[in-house]
Amino acid sequence: MTDPQVALLMLGSFIFLIMLGFPIAFTLMGMAVAFGYYAYFDWARIGRTVERLAGESPGALDTLLAWIQGLGTNRIFDLLVNQTFSVMANDALTAVPLFLFMGYIVERSNIIGRLFSTLNIATRHLPGSMAVAALITCALFATATGIVGAVVTLMGLLAYPAMLKARYDIPLASGVICAGGCLGILIPPSIMLIVYAATSGVSVVQLYAAAFVPGFMLAGFYVIYVIGRAWLNPSLAPKPSREEIGDVSFMNVAWMLLTSFAPLAVLIMAVLGAIVFGLATPSEAAAIGALGGLLLAAAYGALTWERLKESVYLTVRTSAMVCWLFVGSWTFASVFSYLGGEDLIAEFVVGLELSPLTFLLLAQLIIFLLGWPLEWSEIIIIFVPIFLPLLSVYDIDPLFFGILIALNLQTSFMSPPMAMAAYYLKGIAPPHVTLVQIFTGVMPYLVMVLLTMVVVYNFDSAIYWLPNLIYGR
Repeated sequence: MTDPQVALLMLGSFIFLIMLGFPIAFTLMGMAVAFGYYAYFDWARIGRTVERLAGESPGALDTLLAWIQGLGTNRIFDLLVNQTFSVMANDALTAVPLFLFMGYIVERSNIIGRLFSTLNIATRHLPGSMAVAALITCALFATATGIVGAVVTLMGLLAYPAMLKARYDIPLASGVICAGGCLGILIPPSIMLIVYAATSGVSVVQLYAAAFVPGFMLAGFYVIYVIGRAWLNPSLAPKPSREEIGDVSFMNVAWMLLTSFAPLAVLIMAVLGAIVFGLATPSEAAAIGALGGLLLAAAYGALTWERLKESVYLTVRTSAMVCWLFVGSWTFASVFSYLGGEDLIAEFVVGLELSPLTFLLLAQLIIFLLGWPLEWSEIIIIFVPIFLPLLSVYDIDPLFFGILIALNLQTSFMSPPMAMAAYYLKGIAPPHVTLVQIFTGVMPYLVMVLLTMVVVYNFDSAIYWLPNLIYGR
């Protein structure tokens, strides 16, 4: 078996093992060490060691010990240590735990609950007002956390019961929560974009600037769809009665927005503005966001020891997962490349003589399918690096490719049969809500994601406008 064939066996074995349910990060490291031991095995060096030691002490036991010593000097162990150090010293990844902490402390401080209640009142005259308020809250919360599971779960506990109580159509309400909860993958400060930047070498600040227009364009499509659907069929989203909302004056609404919406919005815009306009590095801005989250929680009287402890624990757990995924992925990728796996895949794809559009469609289809069983972190860290060396062949900008991936992963989290967002919602939904109803509700949003991808592909100024304006890219 040739080395490239061994590389393909390595990749196939990894996919098989994760389908069986093995932990992905440690499976990556285990496969990397096992196949790396073969890849870096130096028979000549071991032979020289045996000859030298056996010449000094020709006994059989000494020769056996010489073999054992030689077997323990494989370079794969040095590679694993060096990759671990490289991950821990990566400046871009420092922002991950800080943004995570900001999101978790905001989530646990009832700030989002206040925001949803205020927006629900502020949008009360719009068709589907509660769904619109939920989408806007999801979009803002997405900028604070970027974790699909957290946003879907919190909004599923907060807004979903309120919509069902208001006699909203179950599929409509389900689609709103699932689609809105996935926006954090794309809208800055997306953790996914930080991870993609660390993987691809693209600037984080330029990725953030590029994601603004597509992200809010997608959120806008969602809001327009909900308003249009509720206007055409009011029974799907009944308007709240005066008794349900109460007699609220304009000044009261303005005051409520000032106390609930404005502080979080100012914090988010300060963090994003500092990054995009070069006033602070992503890590420094993330530190400001984490401190701002603590101050907001304290200002609302929600900063308790238990909430702080939970936020720190969840931050450490999620950050450790991302970092160990990077360690395993980079070690795995190094061994895979050393064995010739990347060259073999590149030669195969180039040999197909695909057009740039066909290659993009093929790559996005593969990422879409991978989104069924895998989280975005595993897709970005493990599989996207396989495509990155091919981008230059087809003259595709990694920045453009990254935004398309972020859009694509919205569909992966909502597409049956393995729609993770739907399962997150089902886990906290009332018993009478079925998966079929949730899947039915997310289908229109899949169409809107695909529409946004088509718009972005044909009008790439949606991606490049802000980076060009700020950085002259």
